[in-house]
Amino acid sequence: MDQIRIRGGRPLSGEIAIGGAKNAGLPLMAAGLLTDERLVLTSVPQLADIATMATLIAQHGVAVDKATNDGRSLSIGGAITNTEAPYDIVRKMRASVLVLGPLVARAGEARVSLPGGCAIGTRPIDLHLKGLEAMGAVIRLDGGYVHATAPQGLRGATYVMPFPSVGATENLLMAATLADGQSVLANAAREPEITNLAECLVAMGARITGIGSDRLTIEGVKRLHGASHAIIPDRIETATYACAAAVTGGTVKLRGGRLADLGAVVRSLDEAGVDISEEADGLLVRRLNGLRGVDVMTEPYPGFPTDVQAQFMVAMAVADGASMVTETIFENRFMHVPELNRMGARINVHGASAIVRGVRALSGAPVMATDLRASVSLVLAGLAAAGETVVNRVYHLDRGYEAVEQKLAACGASIERAAA
Repeated sequence: MDQIRIRGGRPLSGEIAIGGAKNAGLPLMAAGLLTDERLVLTSVPQLADIATMATLIAQHGVAVDKATNDGRSLSIGGAITNTEAPYDIVRKMRASVLVLGPLVARAGEARVSLPGGCAIGTRPIDLHLKGLEAMGAVIRLDGGYVHATAPQGLRGATYVMPFPSVGATENLLMAATLADGQSVLANAAREPEITNLAECLVAMGARITGIGSDRLTIEGVKRLHGASHAIIPDRIETATYACAAAVTGGTVKLRGGRLADLGAVVRSLDEAGVDISEEADGLLVRRLNGLRGVDVMTEPYPGFPTDVQAQFMVAMAVADGASMVTETIFENRFMHVPELNRMGARINVHGASAIVRGVRALSGAPVMATDLRASVSLVLAGLAAAGETVVNRVYHLDRGYEAVEQKLAACGASIERAAA
């Protein structure tokens, strides 16, 4: 099992290319199940989760091929010959449940393994199921699987979400494109990845209005056709490397990063003393002087994203003064705190909030990653720490960050991957 070794204390300086967004690519791949024609996706990141989704779609009988030799484009399309998403694949990645809506909409049936819990929280799929039931699907839970049927097809419905769930919005949006009549998703999530999905569906022939808002109206069509669509740059990767510049005191150009997609992250980093300016081909991130403590609370977009909470906490750990980080999305997303405290951070967790008292410097130590965003937060801590940090269980990192060691090393970091 690999580990990452870092010798910290070097300000980052250079340019990092931002890849396609994992959280946009996964639902876009699932959208390929909605048509028998070819959906070509470009700017595809080379990540473990993308490979897992490709395996899942292929076992439904739909072809998934590289459209270019560099692996940055995928072509998806073909007949659905199998409507079961087995446990062995779904357990590897919770986003696998996104095939549920497209399968029911196009094939009239789906049998998808329940994803169960994960390290950072339970993430139930009840909103996905209730929305499909509103569209006329019959849902049965059996042996750890969701069995959904709609032999006469789905019908349009209005569904008001009690919470703006990203996954449920994506699943129900895809299902509604082939439903009979009009569907309305109220209190829908507004993340840029959902906008990217909706724009792709429109390119495939879907009729959707309200894109980018919390109320999506979908007029169902009989069939969708093929299209070519680009995955947006990864806003979480962008925010992560912005935090890396913050903790090291560096200046980094984030090529392809988009300011408009960052939401509350820009304001929080600005208050902390980090300047983010927009350039023609990306963002320039600079820490002007020292960091200042800033309170943040995770919220649905455009609020502060839960997927950046751990990275921002590292910046607060070396900031002047105290800050409070409150997590409202997932119940177990402070598992990086004990590892950061091993490195000399002063963080106390009280329920859903963490009190962070900044220290002058962190110290290198062996640490263990528990989930995707926690793993990259420990890498950032290692960049800021004196001495050597060894991050173990970095397979989490490979699910959502491509070539992280190479990108950071190109900006002057002393970082390498090695066999444990």
